[in-house]
Amino acid sequence: MSRFLSIKVDYDQRVFGLDLLRAIAIINVVIVHAPFIALFPNYPFIKIIPGVELFFVLSGFLIGNILQKTFYNADSYGFKSMLKFWVRRWFRTLPNYYLVLLINIVIVYFGIIHEDFTQFNWRFFLFVQNLHDGFYGFFWESWSLSIEEWFYLSFPIVLLLVYVLLKGTGMKKKHIFLVNIIVYLCFSVVMRLVFGSRLEIGDTFWYDVRIHKVIIYHLDGIAFGLLAAYIKHWYPEFWYKVRNVSFVIGLLCCYAVLYIHWNPRDPLTIVSKIWMQSLGCFLLLPRFETLRKAPMAVKKPVTHISLISYSMYLINLCMVSSVITSNFATESKTEAVLWNVAYWVLVVLISTIMYKFYEKPIMDLRDKIRL
Repeated sequence: MSRFLSIKVDYDQRVFGLDLLRAIAIINVVIVHAPFIALFPNYPFIKIIPGVELFFVLSGFLIGNILQKTFYNADSYGFKSMLKFWVRRWFRTLPNYYLVLLINIVIVYFGIIHEDFTQFNWRFFLFVQNLHDGFYGFFWESWSLSIEEWFYLSFPIVLLLVYVLLKGTGMKKKHIFLVNIIVYLCFSVVMRLVFGSRLEIGDTFWYDVRIHKVIIYHLDGIAFGLLAAYIKHWYPEFWYKVRNVSFVIGLLCCYAVLYIHWNPRDPLTIVSKIWMQSLGCFLLLPRFETLRKAPMAVKKPVTHISLISYSMYLINLCMVSSVITSNFATESKTEAVLWNVAYWVLVVLISTIMYKFYEKPIMDLRDKIRL
């Protein structure tokens, strides 16, 4: 069985710290989606950094390195460069997403989980279910994937427009790329200030639905990741030098956000909370990125969780937690604990199978495509 589930890994080609950060992020996500958590009023007992914010910043950092190479090394940055980037990105994200979306349709339609099927619509196929307003219920976890897809679709296009506008001024490509990052750092802040602050936000739940999980209001988290990639590329000595101080400040910033009382109706919350969360995660990156060594006993499980994290994100709520809570009622804390153990085992098991036999083979096809 262990051989069946084993994944071949070249550990020398991986950055342990980034694998660790990704593992922490997905563990945080899986924790908050655990079944029967209503039986434990203080669960998860300590406040934890939102896993999705870590994912956004980490994703921006990793994809930012690719985007920079594409932009700086191309003799003429244009549609062909963008298409090559998009195809590689889509091979990574779309197959898993559409597979789990179809599974969601089936299990909701046949009543395997208790969600209103009328919430499903064509928007889920185009990642616009939360473009300018929120949704909840059916495949709710897809909100973050929509944000990522639209960021990576739009960023190269806006970069091309900025490049066309500024290249005649003699501005260097590195500065043009930075201008584009700043555009994205500011765009969602302006959207939250101009439009988000006018919305009726009754409580924390509706702040989450109508602001936090909406595409136009939450692009700056990924932009912070690109800013980190930019700093790492152009100022590597500074990146390494500030790693410890940056980590401490970032941790303090993350937990300040967690422990500050944010009034969901306050315009200050609407405008600045997402930005503050993303800034804290951004400041953690230098320490994690420069963490390269770990005992193999630690490295193996961390790397495994990191590799299957995308599959874990997609299946943990709809395919495991919701199935358990919709079909196996319990009022006993002991039973709830046992179901949580089963939940973790199933999430890791299903995600490993999905990664090894579906996600990874499809990603391997990318390298055979010539554009």
